[in-house]
Amino acid sequence: MADHNRPSTLEPVPGPQVSSFAQAIFGHMARADQRRWAQAYLQGLLTTPGRKSVRRLAATVSGSPTAAMSLQQFVNASPWEWAPARRELTRLAERHTKPRAWTVGNAILPKRGDYSCGVHRRFVPAAGRTINCQVGIGLFVSSDEEVIPVDWRLLLPQQWTDDDGMRARARIPESLGCRPMWAQVLNLIDTMASRTSQPRVPVVADMSECTDVDPLLHGLSRRGHEFVIAVPSTLQVIGGSASRPAPAAAEAGQHGRPAQDFVRRHSARQRLATADRQRRQVQFLSQPVRLPGMGHTYRLFTEWRPAGAPAPRVWITNLVGHNIDHLVGLTRLYSGTNAAIDSLERDFGLLDFEGRSFPGWHHHMTLASAAYAYSRLRRCAGTEDGWLDLSA
Repeated sequence: MADHNRPSTLEPVPGPQVSSFAQAIFGHMARADQRRWAQAYLQGLLTTPGRKSVRRLAATVSGSPTAAMSLQQFVNASPWEWAPARRELTRLAERHTKPRAWTVGNAILPKRGDYSCGVHRRFVPAAGRTINCQVGIGLFVSSDEEVIPVDWRLLLPQQWTDDDGMRARARIPESLGCRPMWAQVLNLIDTMASRTSQPRVPVVADMSECTDVDPLLHGLSRRGHEFVIAVPSTLQVIGGSASRPAPAAAEAGQHGRPAQDFVRRHSARQRLATADRQRRQVQFLSQPVRLPGMGHTYRLFTEWRPAGAPAPRVWITNLVGHNIDHLVGLTRLYSGTNAAIDSLERDFGLLDFEGRSFPGWHHHMTLASAAYAYSRLRRCAGTEDGWLDLSA
């Protein structure tokens, strides 16, 4: 989670460019006042230092005493769709970067009280404690240079979907039920596949804290997506491949062995030079595996570390024909996703949403993502003044 006391990385933003960008992203809005407040909110996120409360955003962009109320109304109550804006973010991200992966990351949004949509008690390893929070699951278009957020889902625990009163107060659509993390990720990927104008790229995600990751792997395989996924070290795997199956005794057990134990016991070390100045030699372990009850062949790999060292992530992929340096390069894109989430929290107000409704949350996440995308895409626009080509 970001520290608001850290120096901001925001830069001065020319007004005309923000206006053109806002029109490209939010031009689908039916009313002129909605489009005007979308631009104002975006401008405020880009230029307001520190905490980006609605009151502070309003003070940055307007001298009107009613501006804060209007911004609050625009985000929380105004009936505008966020899907068209996210579709346009996807188009611009793909136009101005060279996507190598669709990465998935989680944003932990601490909250006071129990009334914000989706809030619940959750143990957060990064914080080392249980906190009151919302969990946002984001999809990012990731290249070697940039990581751009283009879509979000809000994790809704069962207490929020089973209680009619809570659903009504938070304006949760009737069609939404309690979906586990893996189902939310699959839904993000399905939506992205329907929006992209480019060939599909691998899905990269850290699901090492998700105990039921198997349905995600099966779902991605059935859909024909390539993937590199960090999995729990306890994930049960079976040795061998579809062409060289495991011995009958191992197959009969159908429980296999924990992934971390299996890859350490059965893999030869492979050396790979890192990209740092020292060109350290990092050793990786890799082994073909299957999952119990599945015929697909996957590849399990992890960094080798000596006994007593912190356990590294264990990754599984269906890119079985690619060499280890290509796979490790994809996993390193995930660190860029974490950095993007940190910047969204610190510089673009991701943590500062003051509303409680489901639509309001999605409105705010879309606006924060647009502000971040504008800031980053200007840097890779390839023009002297950072002018973005917003044409279709």
